Amino acid sequence: MKHKILINKMTLYEKISLLTGANFWTSREIERLGIPSLCFTDGPSGVRKQATKSDHLGLNPGVPATCFPAAAAIANSWDEALVEETGEALGREAAALNVDVVLGPGLNIKRSPLCGRNFEYYSEDPYLSGKMAAAFTRGIQKNGISACLKHFAANNQELRRMTTDSIIDERTLREIYLTGFEIAVKEGKPYCIMSSYNKLNGIYTNEDSRLLRDILRAEWGFEGFIVTDWGGGNDPVQGVIAGCNLEMPSVSHNSNRELLEAVRDHRLDESIIDKSIDELLNVIFNLKNSNYIKTLKNFDINENHNIARKAASESIVLLKNEDNILPLKKGKKIAIIGGFAENPRYQGAGSSIVNPSKLENILDCICEYDLHVTGYEQGFNRQGKKDEARMKNACVLAKKSDLILLFLGMDETLEVEGQDRTDMKLKQNQIELLEALSKINSAIVVILSCGAPVEMQWLDNCKAVVHGYLGGQAGSRAILDILTGKICPSGKLAESYPVVLEDTPCYNYFPGNEKTAEYREGIYTGYRYYDTANIKVQFPFGFGLSYTTFQYSDINAGVSGVSFNVTNTGKVFGAEICQVYIGKKNSNIFRPKKELKGFVKIKLAPLQCENVFVKFDDKAFRYYDIENGEFMTEPGIYEIYVGSSSLDIRLSAAVSIKGENKNKLSNKNILPSYYSGNIKNVQDSEYKTLLNCEIPESKWDRSAPLGINDTLSQMFYPRGWIARLIYKILTGKINNVKKSGKPDMNVLFLLNMPFRSIAKMTNGAFDIHMTEALLYIVNGHFFKGIFKLAVSWNKKRKANRQFAVNLHNYLLEQ
Repeated sequence: MKHKILINKMTLYEKISLLTGANFWTSREIERLGIPSLCFTDGPSGVRKQATKSDHLGLNPGVPATCFPAAAAIANSWDEALVEETGEALGREAAALNVDVVLGPGLNIKRSPLCGRNFEYYSEDPYLSGKMAAAFTRGIQKNGISACLKHFAANNQELRRMTTDSIIDERTLREIYLTGFEIAVKEGKPYCIMSSYNKLNGIYTNEDSRLLRDILRAEWGFEGFIVTDWGGGNDPVQGVIAGCNLEMPSVSHNSNRELLEAVRDHRLDESIIDKSIDELLNVIFNLKNSNYIKTLKNFDINENHNIARKAASESIVLLKNEDNILPLKKGKKIAIIGGFAENPRYQGAGSSIVNPSKLENILDCICEYDLHVTGYEQGFNRQGKKDEARMKNACVLAKKSDLILLFLGMDETLEVEGQDRTDMKLKQNQIELLEALSKINSAIVVILSCGAPVEMQWLDNCKAVVHGYLGGQAGSRAILDILTGKICPSGKLAESYPVVLEDTPCYNYFPGNEKTAEYREGIYTGYRYYDTANIKVQFPFGFGLSYTTFQYSDINAGVSGVSFNVTNTGKVFGAEICQVYIGKKNSNIFRPKKELKGFVKIKLAPLQCENVFVKFDDKAFRYYDIENGEFMTEPGIYEIYVGSSSLDIRLSAAVSIKGENKNKLSNKNILPSYYSGNIKNVQDSEYKTLLNCEIPESKWDRSAPLGINDTLSQMFYPRGWIARLIYKILTGKINNVKKSGKPDMNVLFLLNMPFRSIAKMTNGAFDIHMTEALLYIVNGHFFKGIFKLAVSWNKKRKANRQFAVNLHNYLLEQ
């Protein structure tokens, strides 16, 4: 241990106190030993340091800060240098605000387009996700502060995210859901990682020593500290044993008392606490002793705004450009239709919400461009209500114009932490407006604002589609830069766009509705499924148009990498994202047709040619062998594909790889769905074989009373009438939220949280024993529950007060 001398000076009370938060956003300090606290803040797309009373759910506003493009947007840039620059700018603001740990980036895999938090995540592909997260982490940590990778791991749905059990076979877990974290840890070297809320194969991730100790620390070499997601601690004793260093937020001294009792009962060895504290102190002192952070007093708001604009412009994806309607031609009379032009969707909702330092919109900015604007109409109600008057006014304006810029998107209640989407559709009134306008004027350019794929059966009703995703506070000017040709579009999709929701690989398995989430699709996420099973998509992974064209030639592939030439054959300066995929035909193991294993973004002037070399790393040819419990390389001939998207392959070559011969020949008859890639209807017997264990029970036992890890959303079936009344009130509030168009994170959080969270998210007002007393009431034992609640409250009050006295007086354990 690096801090053995210091730790030996601590009392047991002091040691234990360091393992839990002091309040909602800071860890504890020990002033007498010179151990400072850490200040945390949300921050995947900007610093959310709250200016008034702190809360986790976004109710109270944060101090003004730059709102950068969401992860779902900036991933479309495929530009590690740009992502790192953005992270550095965000980190400067955090350092200037005396923040020590920024809670981001998030890099959970986009298993389904419906996950409500996908806007915070990078991609459906682990390689791209890991590279983006590593770059963002490096940028943040240049400022002498810490990034915090989240949510580790397999946290891919919002529905009952704090209790759901992700059931994943070992190979899928390692190749898809952990690889991004592995890349980010090894290449970004974060000081902090956040464990996720969910269980993983029956164990809460925060209590999974194999995940936190064996894989994260021993295998990947992680040297930072692990923090729970806010309110994500279940059993504090098991958490510390597994490797968690800090439970957040503060639960007063409730968890401290449990840890103290565990030490006295010999269920927790004090040496484990010492090790956990040592890992935490390494980061605390590294951050606090940073010379850089001591000299950083402020940041340039305008400079960071310009970086946000640059990031947004390079992340915008041109999906359609029929008849080269874009860039806009001078002299055209242009109508602006759609409320998103006036009130932009620039970020998702939830804990990541940022109070922007300056927010631009299309109507205010368009006057700076040489365009002839005929007028603006809202066109539709944002929440989906029919509005004939708005539609009529929009159609009148369309008749007076040569071209329509139509701003469509999803409203704020559809992409929000705490709930998943139920479909992939735009609101019907928006589609009806587009159809009506197309009958009047076919020259329509749709500008989309949403953080996830939508179905596009309406695509034939417009000439062009520009997808801005959620582009942050400077996204409007970035869109105008693209529309006018000031900047040539270069973004490419970091996720596939299926034709309809039913085409998605996990359609029959997402979300897990009760106890479990079954990942029956296995390794076939996103393009890995569509390309292998030959499923038609609206737009493939890696797709994006440009105002220029690029030619690929002269491939030369070897075991160490692949080189090729790229030429800008068009008339304007542009950037091309070259993608390298690797596949193996006639494999003894089941595998996707091809997988992304490298990429590079190059910028070329007209007629300029550049030789590109993409180096293969240790992940290029590997697969996870479950029999040997390690990554291995199957020997044989591999196909190297170089393309402009996963379907637009321009060059290919074959490479012979030696590999290892340890793997046994697999029996294709046992796992036929996985060898064919047709995994939409995997039967129990086959899934059981893939898991190599029994399939866990997925349904609630509705005859049993609710327990500490059941959710408030289950209160529709207990015997107690109070539970059903509370459930009715909560669901009523959610319906009102949807109607209002303003997401209420408090309601969403309450409905999906387990009862134990009452003891974790009330700043110590309740402990686990008081929560158990509440369950008596919920389950129909009102008077018994009230009595137990009073007794538990009194015991908790006395015990916490005694612990605080002992801590304050530095008493040694008796």
